[in-house]
Amino acid sequence: MAILEVEHVSKSFGRTEVLKDISFSMEKGQALSLIGSSGSGKTTLLRCLNFLERPDKGVIRVNGEILFDGMNVDTKRESEIRKKRLHFGLVFQSFNLFPQYTALKNVMLARELLEKEKEGYKARKKEIHQEIEGQAAELLKQMGLGEKMKRYPHELSGGQCQRVAIARALALHPDILCFDEPTSALDPELTGEVLRVMKELAERNMTMIIVTHEMAFARDVSDQVIFMDDGQIVEQGTPKQIFENPEAERTRQFLARYTEE
Repeated sequence: MAILEVEHVSKSFGRTEVLKDISFSMEKGQALSLIGSSGSGKTTLLRCLNFLERPDKGVIRVNGEILFDGMNVDTKRESEIRKKRLHFGLVFQSFNLFPQYTALKNVMLARELLEKEKEGYKARKKEIHQEIEGQAAELLKQMGLGEKMKRYPHELSGGQCQRVAIARALALHPDILCFDEPTSALDPELTGEVLRVMKELAERNMTMIIVTHEMAFARDVSDQVIFMDDGQIVEQGTPKQIFENPEAERTRQFLARYTEE
């Protein structure tokens, strides 16, 4: 069974239709790359999956559970949005770390807030805090930041900040980890360290959706690639199909521009 099913999702801002009848699915453990020119709808699609934006139409399922149905008002309640977001971890372009907190605290924060809402938190407060801190520390070690836990964002490089952001997204054990052009705010020399972490996650069969302009990464790491243009899915297939034998003229033109660059 597919871990994610997206059926006929559309999204408009005013009179501008940004997503047009988007449908695709993916299996657990797959890495899916979304490629296309700026303005093609990739980031909006990611934000709709994470419910930072609400789709206008369509259906979104995770593990067979309907998270959104444009025809069912019960799936649109604001009170349910927070719970739905737990299925998706999101790594932003610009890190979005809290500057007043250390790397460790940034990773711990979301989990702490969730635990505080649960019954019995006060009775186990110390134990829960130690558990969350230990998990956060382990995630930072996995990101190669074991010696940077007490540093603040301004004391870290861009690549290190993005790795903290990845650890933060992983802390809530999402079903699907989403990346929104995670290297676009980095200098070229720092891009490689973030891509290496993402490749390691793919090798560990983390289910991932990656909006990226890193064509080599999309080709080498992805199980599926979707090319979007003008709010539509133009073509979907394996990296070999998309990069070596694209069927659509728009796909060929897009890839040719990147080859020239």
